Amino acid sequence: MAGGSSNYWEDLRKQARQLENELDLKLVSFSKLCTSYSSSRDGRRGDSSSDTTPLLNNSTQDRMSETMSVEIEQLLAKLTGVNDKMAEYTSTPAVTSLNAALMHTLQRHRDILQDYTHEFHKTKANFLAIREREDLLGSVRKDIETYKSGSGVNNRRTELFLKEHEHLRNSDRLMDDTISIAMATKENMTSQRGLLKSIQSRVNTLANRFPAINNLIQRINLRKRRDSLILGGVIGICTVLLLLYAFH
Repeated sequence: MAGGSSNYWEDLRKQARQLENELDLKLVSFSKLCTSYSSSRDGRRGDSSSDTTPLLNNSTQDRMSETMSVEIEQLLAKLTGVNDKMAEYTSTPAVTSLNAALMHTLQRHRDILQDYTHEFHKTKANFLAIREREDLLGSVRKDIETYKSGSGVNNRRTELFLKEHEHLRNSDRLMDDTISIAMATKENMTSQRGLLKSIQSRVNTLANRFPAINNLIQRINLRKRRDSLILGGVIGICTVLLLLYAFH
């Protein structure tokens, strides 16, 4: 009976040591994964072409961390069960004489279980804090980029509005210049018309006062009309001759 009990105890201790070794490896890997998760975000905030940038993206690391968390929790549960069996064994009457040594061994395994449990929860909490912080920073960076992009569009629109406003100002300035030229031309023509009327009035006054001058003016006007008729006839004849010559 004692031999069978001793073998049972040794089997439990063997299971406990095996689970503790697996937990130790898993916790080291889990800690490295959490550290690389933070480093990957830092690398992406820096130069994305750097050789130190991790190959795994954050979504892959999230899935790996969740998987490793489940595996570690399962190992902790198994180690807890083994420790409970060891505690039951130490309380049996058959091992009373060895109770002190067994309790010392059991306490050492319990301390290891407690340390691993504490380390796991601490690493997991740190990982969740890092992921939450990085998600928040990522959201802030996204908002900043969106704002910058929107500001660029707004700046472009503002630039177009300013150009269009400048075109309108130039058009208004040209219109004002055109109106000013038209008004000046109108004033000059009015002034010239007044001057011509004044000259005509003086000529008529002189003609009325001096009949000889009036007679001379009428002859001049008559000759001008006659010359115009003669010139028109000559031009008409030349035109007809040119047409006839062109057709022949």
